[in-house]
Amino acid sequence: MPAPAILLSCLLVIAAGASLAVQQVLNANLRAALGSPWWAGFTSYLVGMLAMLTVALAAPGPRPSLAALRGAGWPAWTGGLFGAAFIATAILMIPRLGAATVLALIVVGQMLCGVAIDHVGALGITPHPAGPLRLLGAGLLVLGVLLVRR
Repeated sequence: MPAPAILLSCLLVIAAGASLAVQQVLNANLRAALGSPWWAGFTSYLVGMLAMLTVALAAPGPRPSLAALRGAGWPAWTGGLFGAAFIATAILMIPRLGAATVLALIVVGQMLCGVAIDHVGALGITPHPAGPLRLLGAGLLVLGVLLVRR
């Protein structure tokens, strides 16, 4: 991939991360307005589902067949459960710990799990060994959480 495409891809992912921070704060605000973390989470998922449905219907390409849906395997269907746990945890913890701390801890959890998944090639991905520099990077993220929390 050419360097400008890599830079654009990285900027897009950074923007997605920024949108995640905004989403979590908005979900915490919705919790306060609705008086329930569970209804706030449901509302967040409902709006997101409608947005994804609109994009899926408008996007070119094949529609999934029943055979493809059946053949996906049960682990592929559990992603939404992890998303629901993530949304609920963020909604509950942002008022207690603050947005920066919660998001820093989320990044640490993502990085540690990502390094472990990469290292062993879990869930069908190509292995990427966790060498000293990757482990140092993960450790620095943990240090970053301690600094953000101060």
